[in-house]
Parts: sequence; C-alpha cells; structure tokens
Amino acid sequence: MSEHPQAKAERRPTRQRAALADELAGAAEFRSAQDIHASLTASGARVGLATVYRNLQAMAGDGEVDVIRTADGEAIYRACATDQHHHHVVCRACGLTVEVTGDAVERWAEAVAAQHGFSDVRHTLEIDGLCADCAARR
Repeated sequence: MSEHPQAKAERRPTRQRAALADELAGAAEFRSAQDIHASLTASGARVGLATVYRNLQAMAGDGEVDVIRTADGEAIYRACATDQHHHHVVCRACGLTVEVTGDAVERWAEAVAAQHGFSDVRHTLEIDGLCADCAARR
C-alpha cells in the first residue's frame, strides 16, 4: 500500500477547517481533540468541540492528518508529514514521533490477509517506546 487507504473527498472549505489545519501545521506532536480545541479557543477562534471532532475525523479520512490511539484508547492527531502510507514510532514519555515505512510489514500484512482470503487490505502499525533522550534521563 503506497497511499493513504481512503481517497480524498471533495469538501467545502470552511473557516473552522482552515483554522484547524493551521493549528495542526504549527505542531509536530500528536494532540487530542480537546487540546486542539482549547488552543484554538485561546487564540480567539470561534469553533465548537463537536466541529473540531467532526473535522479531525474527516481530515483523517482524507489523509490530511495522522491519527493514533493512546494506551487508554484516546484518538490523538497531527498533520501528516507525507502523503505516502507510513507508520509511526512514538516516544511514550515526550511524544516525539518519527514517521517510518516498512516494506517487510507491508508484505507481511498482504500475505497474512491473502492467506485468510482477504483483499483490499488496510492496516496501521504504531510502535511506541522511549526515545534516546528520555531513556537517558531515566
């Protein structure tokens, strides 16, 4: 799989979506919808939390933002650095995130799916650990 699994839909640009895109472009770390909403509100943007959630979900579906789940199941988001299919290595302590590709993972996912009769396969893989700086501080 070399592209995001879902095709980008034609969406009407809105001021809220533009503000959300600007907010995400300014941060490298993954953030919750609540954190993003609080930051938007603090900067004077008039946008509701439900609108933030709805737009984040649409942007994730369009491949504009990456979304991963925390250990407690919360979805967190950040702007995609690439439009190619990729995975993440995330530091559990500081949130440092590195985008990685993995041909071996892609081949394995396709083979396992095919072995069980599946096609048109999508998958996500997130690896977490401690970055070198956080490991050194422990």
